[in-house]
Amino acid sequence: MAPNLSRFMQLYGYDLLLGSIAVFYVLMAPYTKVEESFNVQAMHDILYQKHHIEKYDHLEFPGVVPRTFIGAFLVSVLASPVVLAMNLMHLPKVYSLYAVRLVLSFLMLCTLRFFRIQIRKKFGYQVEAFFSILTAVQFHMLFYCSRPLPNILAFGLANLAYGFWVKGSFYAALRCLIFATIIFRCDMLLLISPLGLELLLSKSISLWKAIRTCIAATLFCIGLTVLVDSVMWRRWLWPELEVFWFNSVLNRSSEWGIHPIHWYFTSALPRSLLVAYPLFLLGAFLDRRVLFYVLPVLSFVILYSKLPHKELRFIISSLPIFNMAAAVAASRIYNNRKKGLWRYLNIAMLGSILISLGCTTMIFMASYDNYPSGYALKVLHRTGQLTNNSTEVWVHIDTLSAMNGISRFCENDYPWRYSKEEGILLDQLQKRNFTYLVNEHSNITGFRCLSSIHGFSTAKLRIGFPPISLAKEPKVYIHGNVENSEMLLRQWPGC
Repeated sequence: MAPNLSRFMQLYGYDLLLGSIAVFYVLMAPYTKVEESFNVQAMHDILYQKHHIEKYDHLEFPGVVPRTFIGAFLVSVLASPVVLAMNLMHLPKVYSLYAVRLVLSFLMLCTLRFFRIQIRKKFGYQVEAFFSILTAVQFHMLFYCSRPLPNILAFGLANLAYGFWVKGSFYAALRCLIFATIIFRCDMLLLISPLGLELLLSKSISLWKAIRTCIAATLFCIGLTVLVDSVMWRRWLWPELEVFWFNSVLNRSSEWGIHPIHWYFTSALPRSLLVAYPLFLLGAFLDRRVLFYVLPVLSFVILYSKLPHKELRFIISSLPIFNMAAAVAASRIYNNRKKGLWRYLNIAMLGSILISLGCTTMIFMASYDNYPSGYALKVLHRTGQLTNNSTEVWVHIDTLSAMNGISRFCENDYPWRYSKEEGILLDQLQKRNFTYLVNEHSNITGFRCLSSIHGFSTAKLRIGFPPISLAKEPKVYIHGNVENSEMLLRQWPGC
C-alpha cells in the first residue's frame, strides 16, 4: 500500500497541493465582479435558459464590447452533469456557481500541469518542485484560475503553448497562442509576435511552414468564433476584432483609468510574483536556456506597458514563465547552499518564501472582503423571506451592487424577483413598489436600512504583528420598504 501511495504522490502530489489551494479560494470567495460578468452570466444562461437565447442576460446588458461564448460553452458542458444533480436535489443556484468555477479551475490546473511536466523533463525534478512551491505561495495565479475572465481562458492556452515550447513542439505552441488571440484575447498578439520572431531568428521554425500553420489556424479560429458568436449575439460578429478596434484603434480602454508606463514592473509583477520576482531575473542570468524563454514573455509585458490602461490580469499569462525562471534560480541556490555566498542566498530565499506566504495571506483576506454585494444578497435571502410564499418579493439591485458580487447564480427562485434596471432616481424607488433594495446608499426615502455589509477599504502599516492591518467600511446596504410591516418585524443586523 505504501509504495502505491508514494507513487501516487510522486505523480499527483503537486496537483493536490495547487488544486487544494485553488479549491479553498473558490469555497471562501465564490462571488464574482464586473470583469467576470459576461462569462459567468453566459454560463448561467447556458445551464438554465438553454436554447431560449432571447432570455439570455447579454441581450439586455451587452456590456461595452462583445465577448465570445466558446469558453462559457466548454465550462458549462463539463459542469452540466453536476448542475443537473444539484437541480434534482433542489439546491440553490449559487451551488452551480461553485460548480462552474471549480470546473474552470480544474481546466486551468490541467494546462499548468502539462507545462510543469515539460519543466521537469527539461530542467529536472527539483526545478519542478520549486516551480510548484513558488506558485503555491503566490496569490493571484491560483485565485484567478477559477475566475471566468477572458484573460484566464487565454491563460490556459498560454500554459499549453509554454508546454509545447519547452517540449520543442514549436508549431503547436503557435497554434495555441493563435487560438487564444483570435477567440479570447486579441492582446495575446503581443506575446505571439516576439515568440514567433525569436523562433524564426533561432531557426527553430521555418518561415513558410510557420506562415502556413498560422494561416490555417487563424482561418479555423475565425470561422469557429464567427459561427458560434453570430448565433448567440444575433448578428454577424467576430468579438475579438471589435475588442481590438475598441481598445487599440480607438484607444478607449483608457476611459477605465490609466497607470504609468512602469506600473507592471513596479507594482503588478512584484505583487503577483513576490519572491519569484528577483529570482526570475537571477534565473535568466544563471542559465542561458532560461533566457530563451524569458525574453519573449518579458517583451510581451514591455509591449503591454505602452497601453495606458493597465490591470494585473492583462499580463497574468506571463507568470508561469517567470516562475519557471525563478525555479531554476531557486534550484541552483539550493544545490549550492553549503558554499560561501550561496549559503546566505539560500537563507534569504527561504525567508522570502515565508514572507511571500504571509503577503499572500494578507492579500487573500482583502480579497475575501471584496465582494460585499454577494454577501448582502445571502443575508437578504436568509432573513427576508416573507411568510406568504404566493407574494412576489421584488429586489432592486443598483449598478454598484451588480458589479461587486452579484450574478444570476446568486438569485433564488420564485417568489423572489430581481431588477437591475438602471437610471432610476433614488426618490423614485418607492414608487416602483420594490420590497427590498441592495444599494450603495445608506439612506433612501421610503425605505428603512436593515443591514450594512462591510467591504475592504484600505491596507495600513502599523507597529506590531502583523505589520499590515486591513480596514473595512460599509459598502452595500439592504433596505426594506417601510410599507411592508412583516419585513420590519424581522431581526435584522441593522446599519
